[in-house]
Amino acid sequence: MTRISRVPRARSRIAAALTALAIATTGLAACSGGGTPAAAARNATYSTTPSDSFPVTVTHQFGSTTIPAEPQRIVVVGLTEQDVLLELGTPPIATTEWYGEQPHAVWPWATDLLNGADPVVLHTTDGFEYEKIASLDPDLIVGTNAGLTEEDYTKLSALAPTVASVAGAERFFSSWQDQTRQIAKAVGRTAEGERLIQDVADAYRDAATAHPEFAGLTATFSQGAPYDGQLYVYPDGLNTDFLTDLGFRMTPGLEKYAAEAGQQAQLSAENTNLMDADVIVFATEEESGVKQVLDFGTVSSLRAVTGRHAVFTDGTLAGAIYFLTPLSQKYVVEKLVPRLADAVAGTAPQSIEG
Repeated sequence: MTRISRVPRARSRIAAALTALAIATTGLAACSGGGTPAAAARNATYSTTPSDSFPVTVTHQFGSTTIPAEPQRIVVVGLTEQDVLLELGTPPIATTEWYGEQPHAVWPWATDLLNGADPVVLHTTDGFEYEKIASLDPDLIVGTNAGLTEEDYTKLSALAPTVASVAGAERFFSSWQDQTRQIAKAVGRTAEGERLIQDVADAYRDAATAHPEFAGLTATFSQGAPYDGQLYVYPDGLNTDFLTDLGFRMTPGLEKYAAEAGQQAQLSAENTNLMDADVIVFATEEESGVKQVLDFGTVSSLRAVTGRHAVFTDGTLAGAIYFLTPLSQKYVVEKLVPRLADAVAGTAPQSIEG
C-alpha cells in the first residue's frame, strides 16, 4: 500500500551549536552497528517479552543497525511508528507530533495500549530535536517513517542505535508492512510483527466477505476541505488500498491531474465532475468541512452526493486513514465499513456523524 503525506514536510538544518552538542554526546551513547547496551531498568510499561534472541540486526536504507539487547528506552522520531510499538507491547518513551495534537501524539485507536506510559512529544518544526533526544538517553531510535537524510541518520545513530526506512523507500511513508517488520525485529518480536500484518489482511478480507455489495463498485477518495482552489483527490494506488481491499474499484483517470507521479490529483472547481463514482469518501475532519466540500464546484450536484452515496468522515477516522498502521487500519475497517454500507445503500448522512 503506497502512502502519501497529508502535510508537506521539510527538514531544516539544525544549528551548528546543536550539532556540536549531539556529536559530543556520542561517547556517552550506544552505537549503531554494535556497541555496549545502555544500562536501563526494564521498562515497566512493557506488556510483552521478546520472542527473538538479541543481538538483532535490522537492515535499512543506510546499511544495518545492531541492537545488542532488548531496548527499554525507545524514541520515535517518525510520524506514526508509535502505533506498532504500542501494539507490540513496547510503548516508546518519546513520540513525534505529526498533526492533530493528540495527547502524547497517540491517537484514540491506540491510547488503551499506553499501559501507563507517558511519552514525551517531540516536534520537527525546526528539524529534529537532537539535544532533547540525547537528554532522553534512548537505547533505540525508530525512524522508519521520519524522512531521514543520511545526515540525520548519522547524527541520530551517534546517540543510539537507529533504524531508518528500507532501501528504496520514499522519503516518507515506506510501506506499512516493511515498517512493521523493521520495528518488530528491532524490539525482538519478529513473529508478533507478522501477526499484526496478517491481522490487517484478515480484517479486510472478512469485511469484504461480509459486504459482497461493495465488489466492483467505483469509489473516489478525497481529502476534506479544498485547499488553495483545489480539491485533492487520490488516484488509484495512492493510499487507496483501504477501498480496493474491500472490493471497490477506484475511479480511473485522476492521475492525469497530479502534478507528479505519486501525488494527489488536484481538481479545480470546474473539474469536480471527474470524481463522481458509485461511492465517494471525503476525509473531512470537522463538521464545517462538509459545507466547504459541498460548496466547491459541482460537488453538491454529483450523483454520489445527491444520491447519499458520499461518506464524510470525522477527524479521527480521517486520521486513521492517513496514519496507515496496523492499528489504524483495523480502526478504519471497524468505523468506515458501516458508513460505506450506508453509502452503497443510498442512506449516508451529509454529516461527519456516520
